[in-house]
Amino acid sequence: MMNPASLMKIMNARNKFVENHPKFAAFLNAVFSAGVTEGTVIEITVTKPGEEPITTNMKVLQSDLDLLDELKNLAQ
Repeated sequence: MMNPASLMKIMNARNKFVENHPKFAAFLNAVFSAGVTEGTVIEITVTKPGEEPITTNMKVLQSDLDLLDELKNLAQ
């Protein structure tokens, strides 16, 4: 069982993230609410000020989905 104080800290950080980045949070919600399936490709690009963008991607495996399920169970 997760420590209630730790859970509260995580929830406060999550709420601050959503407040600071509402479009990104809505994007993540739309993607994950429709369900991510094995074989889905997730790509991310990071651009630091004054630097060239760096891009990577990953193909979702069943083990990734299993990990996400376990993390969801921890939050309940």
